[in-house]
Amino acid sequence: MADENKTSMAKQSEPVPKGMQNAPTQELTISTLAKKILDMDKQYDLSKILSAYQFAKKAHAGQKRSSGEPYIIHPLAVADILLDLGMDTDTICVGLLHDVVEDTQYTLDDIRKKFGQDVAILVDGVTKLNRIPIFDKEQQQANNVRKILLAMSHDIRVMIIKLADRIHNMRTLHFLPLEKQRRIALETMNIYAPIAHRLGIRTVKDELEDLSFYYLDSFAYSEIEHIMEIKKDEREAFIESIKVRIRKRLEEEYFAKEPIIEGRVKSIYGIYKKIYINHKSMDEIYDKYAVRVIVSTVAECYMVLGIMHDMFRPLPNRFKDYISTPKSNMYQSLHTTVLGRESIPFEIQIRTWNMHVSAEYGIAAHWKYKEGIQGKDKMEEWLAWVRRVIESQQTSDDVEEIVRAIKNDLSPEDIVVMTPRGDSISLPVGSTVIDFAYRIHTEIGHKTVGGKVDGKMVPLDYELKTGEICEILTSKDPGKGPNRAWLGIVRTNEAKSKIRSWFKKECREENIATGKNNLEQEFKRAHIRLPESDWEMFLADDLKRHNCATLEDFYASIGYGGIMLSKIMPRLKDRYVKEYGSEEEPENLVTPVVPQHESSGKGYIVLDKIDDCVFKFAQCCNPLPGDDIVGFITRGHGISVHTVNCVNYQSARKRNDPDEMARWLPVQWTNNASTLIPTNIEVIAVDRVGLVFDITKILSESHIQILHSSSRSLRNGNAIFEASVRVAGTDQLYTIMDKVRKIHGVITVERAKK
Repeated sequence: MADENKTSMAKQSEPVPKGMQNAPTQELTISTLAKKILDMDKQYDLSKILSAYQFAKKAHAGQKRSSGEPYIIHPLAVADILLDLGMDTDTICVGLLHDVVEDTQYTLDDIRKKFGQDVAILVDGVTKLNRIPIFDKEQQQANNVRKILLAMSHDIRVMIIKLADRIHNMRTLHFLPLEKQRRIALETMNIYAPIAHRLGIRTVKDELEDLSFYYLDSFAYSEIEHIMEIKKDEREAFIESIKVRIRKRLEEEYFAKEPIIEGRVKSIYGIYKKIYINHKSMDEIYDKYAVRVIVSTVAECYMVLGIMHDMFRPLPNRFKDYISTPKSNMYQSLHTTVLGRESIPFEIQIRTWNMHVSAEYGIAAHWKYKEGIQGKDKMEEWLAWVRRVIESQQTSDDVEEIVRAIKNDLSPEDIVVMTPRGDSISLPVGSTVIDFAYRIHTEIGHKTVGGKVDGKMVPLDYELKTGEICEILTSKDPGKGPNRAWLGIVRTNEAKSKIRSWFKKECREENIATGKNNLEQEFKRAHIRLPESDWEMFLADDLKRHNCATLEDFYASIGYGGIMLSKIMPRLKDRYVKEYGSEEEPENLVTPVVPQHESSGKGYIVLDKIDDCVFKFAQCCNPLPGDDIVGFITRGHGISVHTVNCVNYQSARKRNDPDEMARWLPVQWTNNASTLIPTNIEVIAVDRVGLVFDITKILSESHIQILHSSSRSLRNGNAIFEASVRVAGTDQLYTIMDKVRKIHGVITVERAKK
């Protein structure tokens, strides 16, 4: 079902964080929504909205949310959020109807006949997006992502509706089990919050980030919230005093309209990022307090900036001019950090009313305040990134590439780099000289031989920074093309796609030979023994999955990097074992090896009737595939499997009791072990805010199921994090442990016994 909350079986796990939920959903009714619509200046077709509500209520009759509320509460809340964003009548209607086609007997034709083509198209777009589990790598899900991006490129309201849907689901996430909370929170943090950022809707982005952060690391969230709560009165008094001083000073100057002066506090996740990324304490975060001044014209913005620097002492290197150089999501404002008489640093933001509307509502301002953005030109700029992601995938044979493109290209933070002619180019953080070249033009990227930054030669893998001037040096050789090594250097999927496209077009024979050789090596490594004449039949599903008409097309795609063998080999190995290896390799995870009768003299043989044996894994040592293991014949409970280093086995060997040792027997893992087995890890690190979030994020992104986790502070200033997880074997476990060791402040990562 589209809505993860649609189940009455889930239990509430913990309360919602303070101040992060709107009024209880049961207080929202169609009457309150209708009254809200009538109180607005904007004209709405109330009869159409009421008709959509009645239709949705009838369709969802009998369905419940995990909170026990009638399901209609959810679409009603989504419509209310869309109303707050200022969306139009059709969008409000779709907010009420967005789950009807997905979860009821009604069809898209029913919607079209009742509410018209525009509403039906929007419902269809949202329905496709609802069916996408972002971390599922199957072909259909990836194709659906491509379809939804295409729908967004024609009508961005599809994504705004989905963002409203996600906000309400996040507000009620506490009704779901912990495992689902973490998965949905991580998906929201990685996908939906960055999309809200790209669309410029700050209010949505901040709420999604804060809610996700709470469920990914509630300890760190609560700690920051507690610190902010303690100083709440002091903070409010400080901000109010600054506002009074600024207002009094501005009254001495002439303005077309009286400036609006507001105070604000940085979001909790925003504070966390400053602490984690910059390794700072709360007292070192200069912009957690901010005052915003809203004026009428750009000239007045710069006039106010001069007055502020006259009133307060500006901090060096803390001034940012986003008016002359807007952010990639069209955000414009002047930012400066200053010190007042109290020696407390705070940020001042200065912008026009139009800039403020765009900053708060982003692309939604097109509907909420049409004067807030400058018509179709601004709308086109907002949609440019959607089309760029789509275009970068047109030449990809891997339909799953689009999923990775969304995660990589929707980075919340961007840099702005200038060309020698003064044009600004926006790129994700970490972008290189090559990314910059391909963003300017495909042919410039292909012919790049070097780069200059601020007049100095830099290597091609140099990571650009905001404000730098980059000049691309190109070759005059018409045959010059990219280097395969660039695929490991570039940051943007746009550049990767163009590089792969060049190799696909220009080096087909070379790609075929390279791809075939690489596939053959991987087959040998995975013990896939098939005659070459059977390869095309064995790979038929993957040829279709990657849009390859022939086996040579498949080889070529591997050769130029369109198909990643590391991704497909586990699936191919599993298929080979099921189709060709069932008679040669036992299906059981553990195979006992028992001595033959002494007179045979043949040593050890594999026990034939393996299915008659019962196994369990000893909790004293938690064996995993890859460990050297030994079995113990228990009394009435089958064979207990231990590692050879287990203290119980080693103690038995030291005692050397013949009767006891007779119950120990050799066992071995089968080659096709694929069962996930529980094991434990223990992390010791410097105690800091966000530690648990960083560890669980790595586990979640690696698709490791967390069965249980806990953390506590130690007296020496360190902290200990313990988790029980399911893994496929020692290789996977040690890979994860290596990733965790790279986290800032981690001291040791060990495989725990219990």
